[in-house]
Amino acid sequence: MKICIFGLGYVGCVSLGCLAQTGHEVIGVDINQEKVDLINQGKSPIVEKKLDSIIAEQRKAGRISSTLDGIEAVRWADVSFICVGTPSTENGHLDLNAIYNVAREIGRGLQESHQYHVVVIRSTVPPETNANVTKIIENESNKVPGIDFTVVSNPEFLREGSAVNDFFDPPYTLVGSDDQKAINVLKEVYSFINAPFIITDIKVAEMIKHINNAFHALKITFANEIGRICEKIGVDSQKLMEIFCMDKKLNISPKYLTPGFAYGGSCLPKDLKALRTIAHDHYVKCPVIENIETSNEIQKVELLKKLITLGKAKIGFLGLSFKAGTDDLRNSPIVDVIERLLGKGFDVRVYDKNVYLSRLIGANRDYILRKIPYISRFLTNRLDQVIDNSEVIVIVNNEPEFKTLEQDTLRQKIVIDLVGIVQRK
Repeated sequence: MKICIFGLGYVGCVSLGCLAQTGHEVIGVDINQEKVDLINQGKSPIVEKKLDSIIAEQRKAGRISSTLDGIEAVRWADVSFICVGTPSTENGHLDLNAIYNVAREIGRGLQESHQYHVVVIRSTVPPETNANVTKIIENESNKVPGIDFTVVSNPEFLREGSAVNDFFDPPYTLVGSDDQKAINVLKEVYSFINAPFIITDIKVAEMIKHINNAFHALKITFANEIGRICEKIGVDSQKLMEIFCMDKKLNISPKYLTPGFAYGGSCLPKDLKALRTIAHDHYVKCPVIENIETSNEIQKVELLKKLITLGKAKIGFLGLSFKAGTDDLRNSPIVDVIERLLGKGFDVRVYDKNVYLSRLIGANRDYILRKIPYISRFLTNRLDQVIDNSEVIVIVNNEPEFKTLEQDTLRQKIVIDLVGIVQRK
């Protein structure tokens, strides 16, 4: 396949060499004459392990070349990759000028083209960029999106220093598009990669790199804060985190990484406060750890705001405990929300098959009676009763019986699903 790559920085150069190595014909485009000349001399413009030899070999084999003329490159190619930089502006936005300049050049290149063309955005961009690029190309080329060309989002997951290995061994290949013809082209481009090929919404594909890197930054910062605490109290932080990372069921896993509602229960709030207090007692500043609870409280407040804004008086809650399969109500975040709604005069009904007031004992019973003294008035053991008598249904936890609720049962209700059951169905 004939591939044109705009931008000969880290992403562009690695893509140029690796795609050529797998048999594609590739031409690189850049505004920098020196980069163009180096590629045409069979040399890499960047320092990256294995890349020098790949570019030298592929240039010798005649599979790669480089040019300043993007318009001619687009006319020649079947696919155009946009790999230009998107640096931060002073206010924190990404500078998309290079992206849009390339889009204009691609559009001009397609003016006289009579073949279908796929444009692949590899650069890190915010949501809506794909739509903007599509519009620019449409205006410049007078071609029809989806018929003459398609813009897909295909974020890269390359790390400097291991980029060649990362190119051939990614966690997955992600393509944001609903155009099957374009998707098939990308499948052909990446046919050599043995990794899941995931098709998703364009905006999801545009967001994933931001989320990945934010989480990586969060992990580094969290580990460093733990290191600072450990240093003050004489704990070997390397051994501690080594053991922490051995837990692949909870610590290093998809667990707890699903957007939903606030955390609660008898363990997380208590142990987080204890860790925060240890840091405070030893004068260790840990802003990430210190603000976890603040963010958790915001999650409760946002739900409360949403329920109030709906303007419906009758609200039913499916679940009262902080998670499915338990009657532990201590620090259940939904209890705080219900308490505040009752204080504002809302008509609340609650169903939780695991919670029977007569069976609650000790601290568990004391907690709920302190928060909502007349909880017995609002708690029922009839699921249908809660649904029938409520205008708004809040699904609090993922009990199996909630997963099997028929859509018709909830059709006339406003449903707020905190655990993604309705969405997954």
